[in-house]
Amino acid sequence: MIMEQKKEKIIIALKKSRSSLDKILLAMEDMDEAQCFDLVQQNLAVVGLLKSANAMMLENHLDAYIKTIKNKTAGEKKKLQEVRDEMMRIIKTAQNK
Repeated sequence: MIMEQKKEKIIIALKKSRSSLDKILLAMEDMDEAQCFDLVQQNLAVVGLLKSANAMMLENHLDAYIKTIKNKTAGEKKKLQEVRDEMMRIIKTAQNK
């Protein structure tokens, strides 16, 4: 996926998060006890969207950085890609905790 497409996906995730958070805030102001569980679920969905956007931003940054590196052999670039992939696995695992 090219970086512009990733950027658009990040923007969409952030906008969805903001919209959902605004709805949660409005509901909290008028909340009755019956809505509490629904709001917790909606809040967790926002957290998931933000984690996803964060991972995409980091991935986009790392991809852009790797592309700017000059005078590297194919083996060195492959090693950088492997390090990037490992970092992303760590980030995604940590976010699931």
